[in-house]
Amino acid sequence: MADVILVVEDEVSLQETLVYNLKKQGYEAEAVGDGPSAIETARRLKPDLILLDIMLPGMDGFEVCRILRNEISTPVLMLTARDDEIDRVVGLEVGADDYLTKPFSMRELIARVKAMLRRVRIIRDELNASQIESVDKLILDFGNLRIDVGRREVKIDQKIVNLKPKEYELLFYFAKHKNQVLSRDQILESVWGWDYVGDSRTVDVHVRWIREKIEIEPANPRRIITVRGAGYRFEG
Repeated sequence: MADVILVVEDEVSLQETLVYNLKKQGYEAEAVGDGPSAIETARRLKPDLILLDIMLPGMDGFEVCRILRNEISTPVLMLTARDDEIDRVVGLEVGADDYLTKPFSMRELIARVKAMLRRVRIIRDELNASQIESVDKLILDFGNLRIDVGRREVKIDQKIVNLKPKEYELLFYFAKHKNQVLSRDQILESVWGWDYVGDSRTVDVHVRWIREKIEIEPANPRRIITVRGAGYRFEG
């Protein structure tokens, strides 16, 4: 069954080009041109990936992403006409998984799409493998921190911690490699994919966000430890 991709782009010529090239690669693609339609269509379509332009009529891409992040975990690739670090940081903060600056080549976009969908499949396979082994193994306990792998749910003292999809994937990766020193490159390749073009600051930003949610003192972390010159170590 082909992966379904929702294209949210108000520039008609680019929208048509994106849909044409995605379908040429064997994906199913549907397009809308404004923010409210993006939310309505995402809820109905339940796509495997969303390509989301930032500048949209009715509601910008940041707000669309923020709303959808509270409802679905579909990966989001943001498209921006400005090579502005503030845009990228805001995009990550509202839950985007990756970003691409216009103008971009169709070859680069397709490579990003394939990488993101490959990550989704790997995570699904890991979850399925866990489910086959034992229901007990779906729960990872670290004191008052509990990760329910089957539900993709994290709790501290029985209270749900609201993690963005990439934050959850990163924490899950740490949990699977408890007490191991993981380099930033290792983390990028495993959580974002080997062909992710961002730099290691992405890892640092996400670690900071996770610490703010699971550490008693984020500035003095006890669970995710920075190993100088090497990377990070999760101590549970």
